[in-house]
Amino acid sequence: MGKGRGGRVAAVGVLLAVVTVLAACGGPGGSAPPTSTPSSASASDPSTRGPFGGPSASDTTPGTGSTFTPVTASVLAAPIAVPASDGRVHLAYELQLGNTIGQQATITGVEVLGDGRSLLRLDGDALAPWIKPFGASLGTRALQPGQGGLLWLDVSLAPTDPVPTQLVHRLDVSFAQPNPPLVPATLSEPVAPVTVDRTPPARISPPLAGAGWLDGNSCCQVTAHRAAVSPIDGRLFAPERFAIDYVRLDDQNRQMSGPPTDLASYPFYGADILAVADGPIVGLVDNLPTQPPGADPEGLRLDEYSGSHVVQDIGGGRYALYAHEQPGNPLNLRVGQQMRRGQVIGKLGNTGNTDGPHLHFHLMDGPDPLASNGLPFVFDSYTVDGRVASQESLQQGASGPVPFQVDRAGAGPQNGTMPLVLDVMSYPAAPAP
Repeated sequence: MGKGRGGRVAAVGVLLAVVTVLAACGGPGGSAPPTSTPSSASASDPSTRGPFGGPSASDTTPGTGSTFTPVTASVLAAPIAVPASDGRVHLAYELQLGNTIGQQATITGVEVLGDGRSLLRLDGDALAPWIKPFGASLGTRALQPGQGGLLWLDVSLAPTDPVPTQLVHRLDVSFAQPNPPLVPATLSEPVAPVTVDRTPPARISPPLAGAGWLDGNSCCQVTAHRAAVSPIDGRLFAPERFAIDYVRLDDQNRQMSGPPTDLASYPFYGADILAVADGPIVGLVDNLPTQPPGADPEGLRLDEYSGSHVVQDIGGGRYALYAHEQPGNPLNLRVGQQMRRGQVIGKLGNTGNTDGPHLHFHLMDGPDPLASNGLPFVFDSYTVDGRVASQESLQQGASGPVPFQVDRAGAGPQNGTMPLVLDVMSYPAAPAP
């Protein structure tokens, strides 16, 4: 299957420079041990311990009213709640982490509190698939001195649960070289408060028509799309937070009928791509060549990752990207052209950063496919026909004419929800022109 990295440069593949915030002239991270008097409350007193067993970072430095947090955190973009095809409401977002001191800090747990209520808690091995230091592998929980990283979060709520107004995060951190009282062996830090964005997700129609469309790469696990947080123009962007890679399964649940290196093996190649809403075309690239399928392309420039593509302004500060289209502009589209919902806006192709034909689709908060942040959306109506049983089955089916294992449990109509990775779906027929 095409890896669907339309616009993806590398998933946090660079080491960012870290500013040293602990000065040598008396700051708590210097080489000399701190001389401040410990609080009268002992760290061994259970009443002063955090939810993960370490001293609570709510204990403040005497006389300052402040909290010492050696590992800093901030939210890349305020989360927006979106109902999904699993019957739950998801808040998918990221924390950017930074170890500010001169020793290793290991993240051993995270808890998300919403309006004072615990919504998510991950500890130890359960945390590993959601964290990645810059320059290291996904699943590494240790931040080296001065190293930053990302922590992906998916807060999942029952449909009857209230969406919180405010989120606060508690990181449980252990240190290789304790230096109490400010750097104990373990510390529970309150970090990154954020107000939930109450903007409703965009309600749009699907970008394709017919049955058998597989969401092979999207929210809310840390898929290649969610991991595609890239440094662009001096800051981090997550344009593919909710992006979908579409391929189509045949009546035998196969993505391809022959060798993966032959475009003729993909019967959905050239399928009509449909505008998901009314609005003008504001970006158009139609001259990038079709890539040979079956291998990742090399030597692409930054502006070539989305391949031949269309960007459409659908209003409300939202832009739709339709990536990896066939080249040549067979529809004679032009920038400024007003499109109607359901109108053909492209042909499914294999251009740009792709190893097999597919449509990469996402919404974003700006017209640049890379220098923007991904926005959630819901489809008016569609049907979930089943789910690919596992990531292992997904990889097997993407490697050749092998049927995907599709679990039909939970199949049924959907209205006003967002598809999730591994969903196999039927979409309504395109409206008559």
